[in-house]
Amino acid sequence: MASGSSKLAIYGAICGNGLIAISKFIAAGLTGSSAMMSEGIHSLVDTGNGVLLLWGIKRSQRPADASHPFGYGQEIYFWSLIVAILIFGLGGGISLYEGITHLKHPKPLEDPTVNYIVLGLAVVFEGAAWYLALRGFVQSRRPGRSLWQTFKTSKDPALYTVLFEDSAALLGLVVAFVGIYLGHKFNNPYLDGGASVLIGLILCGTALFLAYESHGLLVGEGVESEDSESMRTIAAADPAVAESGSPLTLHLGPDNVLLNLDVRFRPGLSVGEMEEAVDRLEAAIREKHPIVRRIFIEAEALKPRPSQIENVKPDAH
Repeated sequence: MASGSSKLAIYGAICGNGLIAISKFIAAGLTGSSAMMSEGIHSLVDTGNGVLLLWGIKRSQRPADASHPFGYGQEIYFWSLIVAILIFGLGGGISLYEGITHLKHPKPLEDPTVNYIVLGLAVVFEGAAWYLALRGFVQSRRPGRSLWQTFKTSKDPALYTVLFEDSAALLGLVVAFVGIYLGHKFNNPYLDGGASVLIGLILCGTALFLAYESHGLLVGEGVESEDSESMRTIAAADPAVAESGSPLTLHLGPDNVLLNLDVRFRPGLSVGEMEEAVDRLEAAIREKHPIVRRIFIEAEALKPRPSQIENVKPDAH
């Protein structure tokens, strides 16, 4: 399930974006700014996306049942993809449309003072939401890793989606400010329309990037190579194990991993001793890697006719 820091970042983003969207639409109506209208659409879409992420987290926490024996953890991956599609279609698409329309039919800008006030407030609210998302993201970072490496290996899309949304929002605010300022300074409404187009391109680029990452999680990703090697080492270190194969893992959610491990026992072990070894292996792996919820161990003795033992522990919540 998603971490508490993920939810805190999402709640912060929803509150901030909701207030910002209202103020941006009011400013756009008063001044006729295309860039401000695009920013309002952007904030409105981000507000809705936060709600969808919370919905995805809630659905991903449902317990396993007969139709979904491994649970619903991957729901969060699906809803993250939907969020990326909405950023592209609604945020980016409408911003591009608004900007192109303004370029075709430019309107003179009114007094931009209201826009500047709203943009200043937006920076404060967006900055606060961005800080919450960044703090949660940094807390999930392993020692010695950069933020980029943490993002590439993260399995919690709820957290990094909010961080990238807020980063795109802050960048969009800078573009909107520059477009409005230059458009008013040089009495050139095309600059305001161009800023709206650029905001749309930023959103489309962000959406495509997030969709690519969600796709990887949906089709199935295993644990990192160092974690996989750690599991193999734990198995090989057991006195009853002669040889351990490479672990096969699958993320069923941000903190829910399925493990299939092939081991060969030393000769002369009884079935009871092999069962005890399997229990030891499961306990040792879970102690080192608590996100491993389900373990399937395919075990065979060094005999002409191998036997297979599958031992599955109940999911711990």
